[in-house]
Amino acid sequence: MIELWFVIIAFLWTGYFVLEGFDFGVGMLAPFVSRGAAEQRQALQTIGPVWDGNEVWLITAVGAMFAAFPAWYAGMFSSFYLPVALVLVGLIVRGVGLEWRGKVTNTFWCDAGIVAGSALPAFLWGAVFADMLFASGLAALLGGVFSLVVSVLHGAVFLALRTDGPLRRRARTAALAASGLAVPVGVLALSQVGGLGGAGGVGGAGGAGDMSGAGGMVVALGGAVALAAAVALIWRRREGWAFAATAGAIVLASVAVFMELAPMPLPGLTLAEAASGPYTLTMLSWIGLITLPFVLLYQGWTYWVFRKRVLVAA
Repeated sequence: MIELWFVIIAFLWTGYFVLEGFDFGVGMLAPFVSRGAAEQRQALQTIGPVWDGNEVWLITAVGAMFAAFPAWYAGMFSSFYLPVALVLVGLIVRGVGLEWRGKVTNTFWCDAGIVAGSALPAFLWGAVFADMLFASGLAALLGGVFSLVVSVLHGAVFLALRTDGPLRRRARTAALAASGLAVPVGVLALSQVGGLGGAGGVGGAGGAGDMSGAGGMVVALGGAVALAAAVALIWRRREGWAFAATAGAIVLASVAVFMELAPMPLPGLTLAEAASGPYTLTMLSWIGLITLPFVLLYQGWTYWVFRKRVLVAA
């Protein structure tokens, strides 16, 4: 049960990073790739029906941590109280900006809030998980930059996939420009997480667990390859496959991180020590078995309904 719930929590965090990743990217890019109010509305409409649903993955992941691994939850959110609080501030500011933008005449502050509220969580989540692994300010900075630039790339590819006309062309150009930073930063960051950069990684402490095994190296290397593949695919105007590649890179990076955390999610704290009792985990398993399929089906249906490209309003 303990290992099962660790995998479930890793799955929920990974889903959050993939889905909110392109939300964050679109939020950061919309004012810069749009020319005029109509195109900016077009860009934001690509995430309009789904951004709030994507945030549910964060709520579910945190709730599952609280119920299944209370000691891990308490240690993580007390150790990183300030960055997590700033993440919540960013999400609130972004949500207010998205909701109010269509109700005011001067949208400057709403647009600024969307950009800042997208960039802040995108950077801080990468910094938090990197610091959990390596307990180093340099590692946290690298992890934050990696998360930020990959979100920009992911969002640019999503915009190219979901829009048409001039905005689609500019989004593709933005994706190619972002890849110039995302690929080298991604290779450097993933080499540290996967143990390819030498013992101890960026922080020099070896992280929370030993990822010298071939499995972790393959996962990290796969993430770097997926980022490079995304660049080639967007260059060939294969936006759908490029989006799958950026999503795959985020999935593989998350898998590498949680493989590293698996033995000891926090220094001096094993999974068994962090876990709830068998009865609690059993009850959680039944609740998850009943509710999770409905949540997945509902969100999948939402994406299917809003799958068409968003056209600029006349």
